[in-house]
Amino acid sequence: MLIKEIIKDCSKKMDKTIEYYERELKGVRTGRATTALIEYVKVDYYGSSTDLRDIAAVSVGDATQLIVKPYDPGSKNEIIKALETADLGLNPQADGDTIRISIPAPSSERRQQLATQVKKMGEESKIAIRNERRDAIKHVDSQVKDKSNDESEDDGKHGKEEIDSLTKKHTAKIDELCKAKTEEIQTI
Repeated sequence: MLIKEIIKDCSKKMDKTIEYYERELKGVRTGRATTALIEYVKVDYYGSSTDLRDIAAVSVGDATQLIVKPYDPGSKNEIIKALETADLGLNPQADGDTIRISIPAPSSERRQQLATQVKKMGEESKIAIRNERRDAIKHVDSQVKDKSNDESEDDGKHGKEEIDSLTKKHTAKIDELCKAKTEEIQTI
């Protein structure tokens, strides 16, 4: 694999880490109703762990309420149980075939917990990015050592510099996302 391909592959993996972190952040409760908050809650559905969004329609009722309409009304109790045990601080209420979830504004203590959780998730994402960097640099080193290809020491050095630049850019993006989400949590 050429050094340019290694860099391109590293960049793609780092981008995926950022996308994953963004998706994780959407699931952090801020006091506003958003479907992303519960879409990925795992529900024990006929013996298998299934995302809520796959077995129910999730919609926003108003700014502080979510409405869940199970495709199979028989799964309503399993959905309620999963929402209660998901550690989101939610209290789902059955209303006929639908489930209503009021999203209360989190207490100041809960906001601190959420901010800490966001920072922890950010650190985990940064670790993933640094691991991608390490793997890419290892790959570049092996390409430079392998005399059967045309990669020179200078090519390797430039490749490593580019990988370091990508790492800094992606780490800064995670810091930016973390800061924005923390501010959103604190200003409720």
